[in-house]
Amino acid sequence: MIKDSSAQVIKRIDSKIVYQNPWMTVREDRIERPDGSSGIYGVVDKPDFALVIPAEAGGFHMVEEYRYPIRRRTWSFPQGTFPMGEDGSPTELALSELAQETGLRAKSLQRLGFLHCSHGTSGQGFNVFLASDLSQGETDRELEEQDMDQAWFSRAEFHQMIRDGRITDDSTLAAYSLLLMFEAEHEDRPPNAAV
Repeated sequence: MIKDSSAQVIKRIDSKIVYQNPWMTVREDRIERPDGSSGIYGVVDKPDFALVIPAEAGGFHMVEEYRYPIRRRTWSFPQGTFPMGEDGSPTELALSELAQETGLRAKSLQRLGFLHCSHGTSGQGFNVFLASDLSQGETDRELEEQDMDQAWFSRAEFHQMIRDGRITDDSTLAAYSLLLMFEAEHEDRPPNAAV
């Protein structure tokens, strides 16, 4: 039996903010479960973001930076949110993040879908875009991105980086799944053609 995915199973009784900074809010909700028992649920509220897959010549442009929570550098597709106080469409955000982090400008941008990145602790989600017909420009990185590197990798290298643990970002891997589905639906392209 398939349940209604929009049905509210856990009821929020009340909510209080326990921590807040310019990038996130952490709240504690008092809840009631379906059996009537009560409990608490910690939620991290962050704005939705855009993730861009810059595809060229059968591979991808990626960025690498030091990720403080895991204390190491990892590779991922360019991604991010609007700075505090700025707003715009998901497409505008995708183009902005691509240019900011890589310097690349895309003449073609295809939206592949919307996903949630950590739905057990946050409602944050992200739009995934495929960027192609790329040209190089200047980067405009934020302070937190000052150590960021970028490089192009073939698909074979991309797959090996996942195996080697150099790509561990769940959003990057989920976005790649959307890309594979998109490509399977457009199989009229040659198998190794650039997308």
